Amino acid sequence: MTDQRPQYGELATPEEQRRAAGLPPLDETVAPIAEPPAPSAQAARPAGHPVDRFATIALLAYGLVNVVISGLSYLDFASVMNEAMKTLGVEGEFTNYAQGRIWGTVAAVVLVVGWCLTAMLSIRRLRQGRRSWWVPLAGAAVTLLLTSICVAVPMMSDPAFMEYVSDMAGR
Repeated sequence: MTDQRPQYGELATPEEQRRAAGLPPLDETVAPIAEPPAPSAQAARPAGHPVDRFATIALLAYGLVNVVISGLSYLDFASVMNEAMKTLGVEGEFTNYAQGRIWGTVAAVVLVVGWCLTAMLSIRRLRQGRRSWWVPLAGAAVTLLLTSICVAVPMMSDPAFMEYVSDMAGR
């Protein structure tokens, strides 16, 4: 005769399994009391003013469009300088191509890096709930100063532009 007894709890009810394991019956167990969730670091931070947030994001978006357009134009520096010289009334064309290509590329890189740093600082301040509308303006001013220096280097060594400057100084 073979042993027909169930093995390993095959036919045992959940109550019989609990009793065999030394656990109390299901109707005697109490559900654990859920603790209230602890406030997260995000929730503890103060929310920024909605107008400040909108102004910051709008200024960053405007700056990004400006960086793309200006950065691409700096990569064709000779054309930009010829237009600028025409606008100023300078006779002649920009001929300092080698420096123009180098410094135009540097100016484009400065624009991109300046915008990225400005965006990073702005977003950090927004997340901290601090006023940030001024960060894109300050970042634009610093970046404009640096790119102006990059543009001035090849422009000041261009013969046609320097002739224009000396004519203006002589008047």
